[in-house]
Amino acid sequence: MRYTTVIFDLDGTLLNTLDDLRDAVNATMRRFGYRERSIDEIRSFVGNGAANLIARCLPAGKSEAGFDGILAWYDEYYTAHSAEKTAPYPGVIELLRELNRREFKLAVVSNKQDAAVKKLARRFFPGLISVAIGAKPGVDIKPAPDTVLAAMRELRSEKYECVYVGDSEVDIATARAAGIPCVSVSWGFRSRELLSERGAAKIIGKPSELLKEL
Repeated sequence: MRYTTVIFDLDGTLLNTLDDLRDAVNATMRRFGYRERSIDEIRSFVGNGAANLIARCLPAGKSEAGFDGILAWYDEYYTAHSAEKTAPYPGVIELLRELNRREFKLAVVSNKQDAAVKKLARRFFPGLISVAIGAKPGVDIKPAPDTVLAAMRELRSEKYECVYVGDSEVDIATARAAGIPCVSVSWGFRSRELLSERGAAKIIGKPSELLKEL
């Protein structure tokens, strides 16, 4: 066995969160009087954390008047409503069960708010994933390696034991920054073509294919 540890991205990799993200964004836009956004816009905006998601929806980005209050309202709303339409992608639960059967150590690392990440992990992956880490104040988010390295410490895994799995160019850059290999997935928020353009070394089309890469 080449690896002992698999660190997963969450949105677009394990969970299809797009509808709940869109609904939370548009509830926020309505609350503060801005234009609502389409599902395709939200898909293109996600990946770099809630602050960047909301900034991309506002005319002046992070310079918009009252930005911090808008972001705080979104964070609270999304955390409360994050599991209404969200669901694992087909084959994900079966993959996680098989990885547990093979005694892999598993973690989720996301740019989503830490409270929402832990809530979703408890809701959808009870007993399957032991470490779930999201964005926290004072900690650099992906593509900085900080949260991935924190997951490795919690799992007591060395870099040579780890592989990172994600659906976006942010995940490719994150794995590179952390010094571990990346397997990209084509069922998420980015196309196979974009992943190839951004330097993906391995791309899989369904969860069960990950087992061949380990």
